[in-house]
Amino acid sequence: MENLIINESHVSGRLLLTIEGTVNLYTSGDFEKKVYSAIKDHDTILDLSKVTTLSSSGIGVLMSAHNDSEDNGHKMYILNPAKDVKMALDSTGFSDVFNIIHSVNEI
Repeated sequence: MENLIINESHVSGRLLLTIEGTVNLYTSGDFEKKVYSAIKDHDTILDLSKVTTLSSSGIGVLMSAHNDSEDNGHKMYILNPAKDVKMALDSTGFSDVFNIIHSVNEI
C-alpha cells in the first residue's frame, strides 16, 4: 500500500501543506482533494521535500492546481522539492512553470 501523509499549517499568512510519501496514481486523488481545497481560498505552499516519488498523475495535479490557483487570484509555491521530484519536474520541462522556492522567506 502506498502512503501519503499531508499535514496542514499556516506560515507567513499562507497555507503550508507538508507532503510526505508517494504521489502516484493510487494517492493522487487524496493529493488533489487536499491541494484543491487549499488553493481555492489561500496562497499555498507545497513542501515537497519529503516526497519520495512524483508520477505523471501527481505532476498533472500540480499543473492543474497551479493554473487554477492563479484563476482564483492566489499563488501556489513549491518548497524544497526532493531530488526525485525535481528530476521529474525537470524531465517534463515544467520546472520553469512553477514558483519553486527554498525558503518561505523568498516569498
